[in-house]
Amino acid sequence: MGHHHHHQHHQEPYADATVPDAELPPGDLARRRFLQRLGLVGVAATGAGVLATPASASAEPKHRPAVPDPRRLRWLAGDHHVHTQSSYDAMHTVAQQVAAGRENGLDWMVITDHGHVAHEKFAVEQTYADVLRARRANPSMLLWQGLEWNVPSGEHATVFFDAARDELTALRAFEKLFDGNINGTNHTSPANEATALAGLRWMSGQIDRGAIDSALMIANHPSRNGRYSPHEFRNYRDTAPHIAVGMEGSPGAQNDGGHRGGYGNAPGTDSWTGWPSESYRTFGGFDWMTAKLGGLWDAMLAEGRGWWITSNSDVHSATGSTLASPSVPDGWYDAHGRYPDPVDTGTPHTYADFWPGQFSRTVVGATSPTFRGVMEAIRQGRVWVAMGGLVSDLDVRVHGEGGGHPATLGGRITVRRGANVTVRVTVRTATTPNASGEIPRLARLDLIRGAVTGPAADRDSFTNPQVSVVESFTPRGHASVLHFEHRFRNVREPFYVRLRGTDGKRSNGLEPMMDVQGAAAPWDDLWCYANPIFVDVR
Repeated sequence: MGHHHHHQHHQEPYADATVPDAELPPGDLARRRFLQRLGLVGVAATGAGVLATPASASAEPKHRPAVPDPRRLRWLAGDHHVHTQSSYDAMHTVAQQVAAGRENGLDWMVITDHGHVAHEKFAVEQTYADVLRARRANPSMLLWQGLEWNVPSGEHATVFFDAARDELTALRAFEKLFDGNINGTNHTSPANEATALAGLRWMSGQIDRGAIDSALMIANHPSRNGRYSPHEFRNYRDTAPHIAVGMEGSPGAQNDGGHRGGYGNAPGTDSWTGWPSESYRTFGGFDWMTAKLGGLWDAMLAEGRGWWITSNSDVHSATGSTLASPSVPDGWYDAHGRYPDPVDTGTPHTYADFWPGQFSRTVVGATSPTFRGVMEAIRQGRVWVAMGGLVSDLDVRVHGEGGGHPATLGGRITVRRGANVTVRVTVRTATTPNASGEIPRLARLDLIRGAVTGPAADRDSFTNPQVSVVESFTPRGHASVLHFEHRFRNVREPFYVRLRGTDGKRSNGLEPMMDVQGAAAPWDDLWCYANPIFVDVR
C-alpha cells in the first residue's frame, strides 16, 4: 500500500540530527557517520520519501568527505565489468576471471553478470558461493558480486554494493524489482525512465536503513546504442549523486572483431534522436561522449559537479583462450541460469575480449585497500584510466596560492579571484612490455581546461563550447619519470582541468581519430585519460 509513503516518517535515531552522537550505540553511530559523508543526515530515513530532497539540496552535499592527503593514497588498479558463465553470452568461471585479473596486476574486480529472469532465479546464489570461494583463495583481491543492470529506458550499467550485512539479498531484491529484462521496462519511455530513478531511490533507501553501506552505478558503453539521453544522466546524478557517479570513458570489448567496444551500430527505435551519427563509433577506443573535446562529458563537468569516467574489459570470451562453453541443449540457460564450466577446445579465440587488466585498467586512489576504500575513491573521482599500459603511474596535483592541501583527481580547490593556480603532473612511463609484447611510449600529454558555467538550462544539451587544450607536453629522451607544470595566472572564473595522453600513432591534429570499422587495431592506438579537478573562485 504505497500511499503511506507520502507522510514524514518517524526518523531512526541515527538519522535524527537532534539525537547527540554520545547517545547512539556504536553501530548507529557508524551509520550516522556514513550518512554524514553522503550528506544525508536529517532526511526521512525510511520508505519512498527517502532522498526526496529539493534539487538545491542534492546539488552540493552539505558534508563533504574529509579531503585525503594525496601523498597517502594507494593507487589500486581494477575492472568493474566482468562476465562469467552466469551470463547468457559468456563462459568463464569466477575463479578463472580472478586468476586472470591477478596475473594482470589487478587489485579489485566486480563480477557483473547480466540481469535476466534465469540469472535472478538460479544463478545469483551460485555465483555468490563462487565469489566467497574466490575471496578466500585470493585474499589480496577485492572482489565484488555486482550486476550488469538493464537500466529501464536506458542501456546497461554496472551496479554493486558494499554490504553491511547481506549483499546477496540486496542484489537479488534490486534485480527482481528494477531490472528491465525482468520487469519488461527496457524500452524508452517516460514511465520506464521513472522506474530507473525509483531503482536509484531504492538503493538510497537501503543505505539509509543500514541494509547496505553504499552502492555505485556506472553507465556502461554509453554511446554504443544511443540509448542514454543527456537528461537521463543528469536525472540519475540529481536523484542519487552518491550512487550514480559516472560512465565508462572507454568501453570494454576492445578486440571485438574490428569494432572497438562493439561500436558497430546505428540508431534504433529506442535510441535518443539527438545524437549525431559519429557518436555510435569509438575514437582511439574511447566512447565519443568522452573523446569528443567539449562533448557530453565536458557538458556534465561544466555544471561544476563530478561525473567520472572509468574503463574495463567487459570480458565475455578471451582473446587467445582455448576455453569454450560445452555444447548444451537448447533452453539450457533459461533452465539453469548459467552454463557448465568451460572445456578446452584447443582452438584459441581470435576476435574476442581482453582478460581483466590485460588491456584496460581503472586506477583508483584509495585511502585504504578495502572494499569501502575503493568505492569511496570511485565516488570521489580519484580515478584515471589507461589502455595497453601506456603509463604506469599518474600523479596530478592542483595548487592554489595561499597554501592548503593541493587537490588531486576528482577534488577541488577554492582560490580568491585573481590568484594563480598551478598544475603539477608526474608521469611514470611504461618500462615493461604490455600484453602485445611491446613497451608503449607516451608521445604526448594534453592538459585540457573547461569552463564551469553552472546547471544546464537545457537538460539535453551535450556540449561545452568553452573547452580547449591549454598545453601539450611532449616527453623528451627516455626518462621513466616525467614532470610537467602549468600555471593559470589571474584566475577570474571557475573551471576544471583534466588530462589525456596518447602514443601518438593515430590522431587528427591533437584529437583522436574515429576507429576504422573492420580494421581497428587496439594496440596501435593507445590513450589514457584522467578525471577532472575543479577550481572554484570566491
